[in-house]
Amino acid sequence: MSNQTASASPRRAFLGVDTGSISTKGVIIDENRSIIARTYLWTEGDPSQAARRVVADLARQIDREQIEIAAVGTTGSARRLVGAMLGAQVVKNEITAHAVGTTYLHPDVRTILEIGGQDSKIICVEDGVAVDYAMNTLCAAGTGSFLSSQAHRLGVEVEEFGEIALRSDNPANIAARCTVFAESDLVHKIQMGYAREDVIAGLCKAVATNYLNNVGKGKKINAPVVFQGGVSKNVGVVHFFEEALGCEVTVDTDGHLMGAFGAALLAAGTPEQDLRPFEFDIDDFEFKTREIICQKCPNHCEIVCVYRDDDLIDSWGNRCDKGALKAKRR
Repeated sequence: MSNQTASASPRRAFLGVDTGSISTKGVIIDENRSIIARTYLWTEGDPSQAARRVVADLARQIDREQIEIAAVGTTGSARRLVGAMLGAQVVKNEITAHAVGTTYLHPDVRTILEIGGQDSKIICVEDGVAVDYAMNTLCAAGTGSFLSSQAHRLGVEVEEFGEIALRSDNPANIAARCTVFAESDLVHKIQMGYAREDVIAGLCKAVATNYLNNVGKGKKINAPVVFQGGVSKNVGVVHFFEEALGCEVTVDTDGHLMGAFGAALLAAGTPEQDLRPFEFDIDDFEFKTREIICQKCPNHCEIVCVYRDDDLIDSWGNRCDKGALKAKRR
């Protein structure tokens, strides 16, 4: 027998990227659907650069000679842009991605609560399928950015909010239906001499109450309940959700990455003929976006075009075929 052993073929893996207004998340999963690389970075107002940084960070976590990315999925508010940059086989909205990721880990889940940096959503599930949902993208009250700004005002790290809140026996009553009202109420409570832990507990309770009265309004919240998004790491908010709902609320270690995980799972379902290696080489290209107004019919659609080194690779926004633009195939 030869002493030389033929090198094994690279293991197949799948990349998922979730680009939001505040943060951009990425995961790589193997063929067993286990996460083998993960990252969470701030978008900083530039989703294309955030996607580059996420991909570069994930690349550093794997052995690229041993692992080959066979398909890519994107989700989030900038999913079309990032999908065009990465040549993604799957581009899906956040509701679909979160539902797919959560039901994979929790097949019996009935309600998914999600609070991110600037928006929040609720997804109702029956028999593993999302049957109803609601999103709040108009007001930041009760989101991660809201809590961060209040933490700064109080001189406390937002990561400490939850533990401090649990030390309170008398949470302050803070109106969080609106950011402006909440901040005014917060200042008033401080001036009244409320203990810091009571004010912080009041903020955490207000987040849960605001969510249930607005995003969850009219929705039947059935157990099992899974809580996701960056705010799910706040044990104080989790406590007040459990108190209000009267049931256990599950928080996964990777719950803040669930959109990216769902996108990777969807990419893993790509038909064999559509699989192609992802080379992690997007830094070699310049990506630009341009908006044009189509004049070919009365709709006058605003069409967003994405160019890679001056070649059109994707466009969207047209409401009829007259506005369709032919992208150059990669």
